[in-house]
Amino acid sequence: MRGGVGAMTTETLHTPLRVALVGNPNCGKTALFNLLTGARQKVANYAGVTVERKVGTTKLPNGRTVSVVDLPGAYSLTPATPDEQITRDIVMGQRPGEPAPDAIVAVVDATNLPMNLRLVLELKRLGRPMIVSINMMDVARKRGLAIDVARLSAELGVPVVETVAVQSHGHAALLSQLEQQASWPTPTAADQPGSYADLQPEVRRLLALVAPGARQFKRFNHRIDAVVMHPVWGIALLAVLLFLMFQAVFSWAAVPMDAIEGSMKWLGDQVTHLMAEGPLRSLIVDGIIAGAGGVLVFLPQILILFLFILVLEDSGYLPRAAFLLDTLMGKVGLSGRAFIPLLSSFACAIPGIMAARTIPNWRDRLATIMIAPLMTCSARLPVYALLIASFVPVRDVGIFNLQGLTLFGLYVAGVVSAMAVAWVLKRFRKSANYQPLMLELPPYRWPNLRNLVIGLWERATIFLRRVGSIIFALIVLLWFLSNYPAPPEGATEPPIEYSYAGQLGRGLETVFKPIGFNWQISIALVPGLAAREVAVGALGTVYALSGDEEAVTQSLHEVIQKTWSLATAFSLIAWFVFAPQCLATLAVVRRETNSWRYPLIMAGYLFGLAYLASFVTYHVTLWLTA
Repeated sequence: MRGGVGAMTTETLHTPLRVALVGNPNCGKTALFNLLTGARQKVANYAGVTVERKVGTTKLPNGRTVSVVDLPGAYSLTPATPDEQITRDIVMGQRPGEPAPDAIVAVVDATNLPMNLRLVLELKRLGRPMIVSINMMDVARKRGLAIDVARLSAELGVPVVETVAVQSHGHAALLSQLEQQASWPTPTAADQPGSYADLQPEVRRLLALVAPGARQFKRFNHRIDAVVMHPVWGIALLAVLLFLMFQAVFSWAAVPMDAIEGSMKWLGDQVTHLMAEGPLRSLIVDGIIAGAGGVLVFLPQILILFLFILVLEDSGYLPRAAFLLDTLMGKVGLSGRAFIPLLSSFACAIPGIMAARTIPNWRDRLATIMIAPLMTCSARLPVYALLIASFVPVRDVGIFNLQGLTLFGLYVAGVVSAMAVAWVLKRFRKSANYQPLMLELPPYRWPNLRNLVIGLWERATIFLRRVGSIIFALIVLLWFLSNYPAPPEGATEPPIEYSYAGQLGRGLETVFKPIGFNWQISIALVPGLAAREVAVGALGTVYALSGDEEAVTQSLHEVIQKTWSLATAFSLIAWFVFAPQCLATLAVVRRETNSWRYPLIMAGYLFGLAYLASFVTYHVTLWLTA
């Protein structure tokens, strides 16, 4: 069964091995994928659907390349969700455009064998080359759970190895076994993968033979859960965690933000000195550096926000927070399953909307999709950070930072408005029965540094790709519109006032004047439709071209401090709490609902709320500061 590497031909060694990682949610499959592939991975979507596709590569000790596919978590090959449907189709070779894997690696949580072995038995019945990876063996041993790996291999008729995905060499046995893939035994195929009732007796038999203590194994720390999931103390703890997260976004990011801002200013000065005055220098300094640099400066704050979310997710806390808020969310007409999609929307509404596919009830899913853009996504953070730094003083309130308190308040405003809209939607639904949340809780674990670094790297790469593609293209377009046509002879105003952008801004100013927006803001909102964070870069470009030489050399927040009223700044903040300034989000809603009706309704009600909120905020602030 263990055959030698010598049986492998030279031709085989030069043929990449395609391996699919399959396992239950929370089995450590993604941690193992990260250990195998490191940063050599790509994230996309499967063709025609919004299920995430992760593929990476690794090298075996004998030099052979392995393409590793991290399939979505599944409890069974009888699919109940789109994720499980994708997993089933790929392992069975039925997904168009996706070749069947050469081998399956079934990842099993050693601390939860009763749940995990059912999927292993289903995979075995497919009759494909397979290896079983018993993961988290360090935790099982530490808590006294003995697993007879050799006996399990003999009973299943496939290789079984131990892995510890959180240790640097915890995949050595798996790599060694992958080298011998050509000599693996092939399990006997069955006509059907097998039902729950068919497989349960076999699971019990295997457990009695290889891990008699598995059913009595305690996976959870009930003392911690007694506090974390308490209806009062648990809510208080969640509020404190979120509060500290938004405090850190301002406190920790100050130094790297100053460094980036200084670097961009230095780069602009160098280009100014090295190049002769002309359109090309203006494009580089006033367009690219002023625009893209104005967005890049907020990368540290975005990464700090993601760091907190990843830590909470990796530690096993997020599903508990979902259970904690289940009853509260049910009162406003949302399924408890909506918590994780809505929490994902704090990073970006797009994955949040895609995550709503795990909600089986269509009305509950639609309600979650419709309010997801109200959760304060990271793309709003550059706008909030700019305005808060410009108009909220750097002052301590007790032990807290006033700017951090303001940011926390904006996130709370997004959540409260989302709950209010959900409550209104509930009034229009004929059936809004509360459905209790059913979700498997993972055990608590220390977040893995490797997984955190890879997660942050992925998000930084996505953000920089947006800066380097969409944002770059829009800022260059805005620069062109802001410079052409040239002003007529004898013109006394800045050249941008005579340009296409100036004409557009003046036209839009009539619409936005009642809410306090000037023509520069009106211009910036247009490219901001493609991506919210573009608005900051657009403001940098517009003000660099419309201000005097002194204004150009100042940072953007100093310029708007002098030219905007407090009412205008607060009005713009209120606008960004609600406005759907992201065409990609509306496109995903169209794809998820298979109709243009819902994205149009979403855009209409969000723009209406944004205008109303800005109007009230602007005039109330004017009245208070009169």
